[in-house]
Amino acid sequence: MLRGIRKASSNWLGKAVMAVVMGVLIVSFGIWGIADIFKGFGQSKLATIGSTEISIEAFRQIYNDRLQQFSRQFGRPLTQEQARLFGIDRQVLQQTIAEAALDEEARRMGLGQSDTETLRVIRNDSNFKGVNGQFDPARFAAIIRQAGFTEQRYLAEQRRVSLRRQITGTVSAGIEPPKLMVDALMRFQNEQRSIDYIKLDAAQAGTIDPPSPETLAAYFEDHKAQFRAPEYRKISFAMITPEEIGKWSTVSDEEARKIYDERKDKMGTPDRREVLQIIFPNMEEATTARNRISASFSFEDLAKERGLKASDYDLGLVAKSAIIDPAIAETAFALPSGEISQPVQGRFGVALVKVGKIEPGSTPTYESVAATIKKEIATANARTKVNELQGKMEDERGGGASVVDASQKLGLTAVTIDAVDRSGRGPNGQPVANIPRGLDVVSQAFNSDVGVDNDPIQFQGGYVWYDVLGITPSRERPLDEVRDQVEAKWREDQISSRLRTKAAEMAKKLEQGGNLAEEAAAIGSKVESAKDFKREASVKGVPPSAITAAFRAPKDGVGQSGAGSEWIVFKVTDVTVPPVDMASDDVKKLQESLQRGLADEQVSQYVNQIEKVIGTTINQAAFAQVTGANNN
Repeated sequence: MLRGIRKASSNWLGKAVMAVVMGVLIVSFGIWGIADIFKGFGQSKLATIGSTEISIEAFRQIYNDRLQQFSRQFGRPLTQEQARLFGIDRQVLQQTIAEAALDEEARRMGLGQSDTETLRVIRNDSNFKGVNGQFDPARFAAIIRQAGFTEQRYLAEQRRVSLRRQITGTVSAGIEPPKLMVDALMRFQNEQRSIDYIKLDAAQAGTIDPPSPETLAAYFEDHKAQFRAPEYRKISFAMITPEEIGKWSTVSDEEARKIYDERKDKMGTPDRREVLQIIFPNMEEATTARNRISASFSFEDLAKERGLKASDYDLGLVAKSAIIDPAIAETAFALPSGEISQPVQGRFGVALVKVGKIEPGSTPTYESVAATIKKEIATANARTKVNELQGKMEDERGGGASVVDASQKLGLTAVTIDAVDRSGRGPNGQPVANIPRGLDVVSQAFNSDVGVDNDPIQFQGGYVWYDVLGITPSRERPLDEVRDQVEAKWREDQISSRLRTKAAEMAKKLEQGGNLAEEAAAIGSKVESAKDFKREASVKGVPPSAITAAFRAPKDGVGQSGAGSEWIVFKVTDVTVPPVDMASDDVKKLQESLQRGLADEQVSQYVNQIEKVIGTTINQAAFAQVTGANNN
């Protein structure tokens, strides 16, 4: 996209002008859900759901935002090829279409939500709270502005999200997993097996002579693709985020202490007291009862006389905020330990209150939290600086400056990586160290080219600008360049092949009545045991493939499994299926998981029916273009 167009769209007036020029302004930001309703794109639409059209550019933005989210979760850049392998491309498309279908359904049903309720949801969103824990209007405005929203458009989007939840919540209400399903799955999950086994490693493979030149050359020819040099790109990038800029700023103790004083009551542990209360219908009865309490007639005696159990009058060890009745709370936290109050008029009647054990609260010292508070303040202050620097960087880039040159002029630190492949690794095969965790700059660079003016990447509340400086194409390496690697891989394959054959021969002998101890002695090994492991267990010394194989075999059954230079031959010695305790925490967790799954399936079927009724079409060519499938 031309720099001038992007600059023209950077303020509200420019957006209004560009909306007229382009017909509509496409803005999307992944954390808010699906973008606005997109209409009027003619041949540029990617999907149509009822009367809703989603443009190619709108879906591209949604898709790229979602890839960045997944990259942050994985802790490394996710390429488009990997995304397709994981099915993320289809997931994002299906979710986008489903949300549009739910919006259509909400309009058909005439659902709505008041501005008051929408504002309440937004004000309670932790993303918009400042360092004092309260809703911060300036922070809210900055975040939605970075996302490309006006306040009214963001309110409208949040209203749509709430209406979708109303529909899906109603559709999935009351779904419970059948007890038979829960019982079967718990038995499957909790089934335990024990095995005796023999380990086979490289020592049991015997001597492997070096390959002849002809053998090595033939092996290389058959496996040439494994040793191919990947495509590398030289890139540079500069980052402007609140956290990064916050490192430059200095926060005074006066500023930090002010926040500390405002928040210290919430930062520490409050006082807690053991509180007991007896409620009376009127003041006269409560006063008479209080006068009867003496050394020979206790508060507890009075409770028993009135037929109360401990759970009826003992509130336990509680904080002041946990007591619903303000009058009772004030009285309880004014009494010394062991004292009984005079009658107190509360919300639910007249009460006598007794205080037992007192557990003093604790408040962290300013010194212990000063560094954290200063960092929060610096980051909050830096958000304003981010917007200022963003404008300056765009001006520099608009004038033709490279990322490196613009960064030097603005006092930013640009990072240059001489060579990185699609997986984020350098020529030495190790991950490139100076790319921040979760930053999707590598896959973005591989979707760009030298000389292309790239849009900045949104990252951690700020922006990252990048340039592709050079491309080293993928190439076939000659044998002489990778001879050591080829020989090492040939040797690994030889060891694996020999161990696989030996393990199969041993397993066959055991099936014919052989003895595991004798087989172990014959190869200079020993019999080991793994007891009472479950399907998902990680057993030291036993590869996961052997765990899986053990659960395929019956009691006294024999099997073998492994890979590379580690193989195992085993015999199943015990199979145990513990009884299911339907009241256990594990069962409750499984029930909740199944309930979510069944609810999702119910909603999915409902949405699919909506899509059939209102009509859904997908431009497969455009979808392939956005997700990179056309590059294969």
